[in-house]
Amino acid sequence: MRDTTLRSSRPPAALAAVLALLLGLFWTQQAAPAHAAPATTAITVDGKGTGRTFDGIGAISGGGGNSRLLIDYPEPERSQILDYLFKPGYGASLQILKVEIGGDTNSTDGAESSYQHAKGTVDCNTGYEWWLMGQAKARNPHIKLYGLAWGAPGWVSDGTGDNFFTSDAVNYLMGWLGCARSHGLTIDYLGGWNERGYNKSWYENLHATLAADGYHHTQVVGADSGWDVATAMRSDPAFDNSVDIIGTHYPCSYMSAMTSCSTTSDALATGKQLWASENGSEDYDTGGAPMARAINRGYLDAKMSAYINWPLIAAIYPNLPYNTMGLMTATQPWSGTYSVGKSLWAAAQTTQFTDPGWSYIDTASGYLGGDRTNGSYVSYQAPHSTAWSTVLETLDATAPQTVTFKVTGGLPGGALHVWSSDFASNDQSDYMVRQPDLTASGGTYSLTVQPGRVYTVTTVRGGGAGTAKPPARGVLKLPYADSFDSVPIGGEAPLLADQQGSFEAVRCGGGRPGTCIQQMAPSSPVTWDNTSDPYATLGDLGWANYTVSVDTRLTQDGAVQLLGRVGTQQGFSPAGIDAYYLTLSHDGSWAIQRNTTSHTVTTLASGTLPAAAGDGWHRLSLTFDSTAITASVDGTQVGSVTDGSYASGQVGIGTSGYVQAQFDNLSITPGPEQSYAGTYRLVNRNSGKVLDVANQLAADGSAVDQWSDNGGANQQWTVQPTGDGYYRLVGVQSGKALEVPQADPNEGTQLDIRAASAGDVAQEWRVVPSGGGYATVENRATGMLADVNGQSTADGAKVIEWPANGGANQQWELVPVG
Repeated sequence: MRDTTLRSSRPPAALAAVLALLLGLFWTQQAAPAHAAPATTAITVDGKGTGRTFDGIGAISGGGGNSRLLIDYPEPERSQILDYLFKPGYGASLQILKVEIGGDTNSTDGAESSYQHAKGTVDCNTGYEWWLMGQAKARNPHIKLYGLAWGAPGWVSDGTGDNFFTSDAVNYLMGWLGCARSHGLTIDYLGGWNERGYNKSWYENLHATLAADGYHHTQVVGADSGWDVATAMRSDPAFDNSVDIIGTHYPCSYMSAMTSCSTTSDALATGKQLWASENGSEDYDTGGAPMARAINRGYLDAKMSAYINWPLIAAIYPNLPYNTMGLMTATQPWSGTYSVGKSLWAAAQTTQFTDPGWSYIDTASGYLGGDRTNGSYVSYQAPHSTAWSTVLETLDATAPQTVTFKVTGGLPGGALHVWSSDFASNDQSDYMVRQPDLTASGGTYSLTVQPGRVYTVTTVRGGGAGTAKPPARGVLKLPYADSFDSVPIGGEAPLLADQQGSFEAVRCGGGRPGTCIQQMAPSSPVTWDNTSDPYATLGDLGWANYTVSVDTRLTQDGAVQLLGRVGTQQGFSPAGIDAYYLTLSHDGSWAIQRNTTSHTVTTLASGTLPAAAGDGWHRLSLTFDSTAITASVDGTQVGSVTDGSYASGQVGIGTSGYVQAQFDNLSITPGPEQSYAGTYRLVNRNSGKVLDVANQLAADGSAVDQWSDNGGANQQWTVQPTGDGYYRLVGVQSGKALEVPQADPNEGTQLDIRAASAGDVAQEWRVVPSGGGYATVENRATGMLADVNGQSTADGAKVIEWPANGGANQQWELVPVG
């Protein structure tokens, strides 16, 4: 404990002077190094300096259907999103777009359609990657395109099981390149099998076939796995010649701060270009700082000349894993809302002021003050020394630093332009901000850099931050119906997201006119993820009471499935999903079933309807009314059960087995709507504690936590409808509304209260039943849920916002007051 006892009067002056001198020496020796500002970093940007060729910054559409919902966005929001991703000088200004070569199989967040479901049946219009690549090229004609397979149709395995390294797979990739050519697209880079190692003879065959088929421009990237491919290349000249670029995954560590990156001596010794051909896997917002570090440090630590982020965008339903990862999120085509993340600006600080084909300047790249914790800097120059840029990051620094620049070797000088982004800020206006130009004094430029920032010093004119703003989140209202007649042949129905298999538009069979949706994969695919039966999902997770119906036709053994109240999907295992099913087999047998994320399928009711057997069309219906579930076939009720496991969720269609069933006339009609208007205590399912305004405060900004039920008015909330299915929660004691402060998009932000403001979406909440009498409380501005921090059961634990994860700490019982 600190001694605060008063002492006698001060010492004599002479003694005091001696003590002062000794203390001064002591603190100079002991304390100064810990607090001294870092030394000035002097950077000489020399046009005669050498370094590797810069290949670009990019992102991946695929490895799961993470771009699926983007094509269904309305205008102008869809174009705004595409501009933020690809338009030069506006947003991410991406220089590489890597896409999945669809294989009819789930590869994280869904499945992408193959252009050749069965050998010899080619349709170059399937899927949305052709559209996306075309949109990217329209905005930036110089963007590089890169294709990679995660899985493939079953026939590609040559009958050898779950194997991609076959001659058929090489031909499959050549066919895909042909489809790209038919769309006017040139593929610059081509990989093998994502994260499944390599087969030397296969890569040699691929490289030779590219040349033989006239794809001299397309370079082979090997092996989209680890650095071990480089070791194999070093001892095998034929294999070495078949790989043009070495691409590895997560060399800056998986889901980390990315403070350091690694390579191997064998990789460096190959002399090949080295890429972080997949990195990231970070939240679109909080992943910005790690991404900015990795872009610089990937070159400084490992001489990697390209950084490719997984994924491009989270344009997926929020019940899927990794639903906030990418450079942006876009999860509601019906409302048009989207979010721009810090990760997008991390890319922009480099991409807006460089181009592939520039070269690094090694002598003008390093760590500030020679210390990694101060930050890093990397310099680039254009061909013929016509322009240059230096990107600096101070993300781990704790104090301002001075950086000086001298320009030599034929590079241009004059006024230097400065742009910066403040990664400590949650305000989008603090990103890609133009700073005052630098002018030389005595041939030297000086810049003071603040902690937590990324800066670009450049001779390049232009650059900037996009200004488009999204609309508010909203509810997908019922009724909903789709006859599928407007879907082009080979296309996917709006909002219907394949999770396994491929559901595409075809001409209806069985004498029915018009267009239907058919499950196209005729056999189990070569998988990357764990396998499951084919299915596709659609809709709003907040749908509770409704009837979903669809016409089906099956002409082979197997079964069709209608899904309802579809909720959480188990990551990397699409067979594990919270949902109810009505299954109808070709022989007329039916069942009502419940599945779980742990793959437990329970039959709740079953039977046989002879009239439903055979090849004809049949209409399936599932009705949900609170805990009552009713199933009908062709208007005849076949079963009714009571089950309260899932209280809300999407709809879906599917098949049992890889059968080519058809579906038509999907409809969802609303049932009785539950109103939550009233006054409640909100009791957390995990802790049993109550949503509480801390310390009974009533001022704007007062924090919200959980506390044992004490009957206080600070634990009571009046739920007031605001329209469109949303509510305002007003504290009885304070008279103020529950909110996400300033609509902060960062997960973990503590909720507070503030004077109610009409139209403030940060104060609007959607109450969504989650089963067992509980509900989630979802913010309209951010789409995140009210969550007890860390699943704590303690009094005073913060109530924060967090992405939906199915946890009991995100579920609340609304107990009426009085």
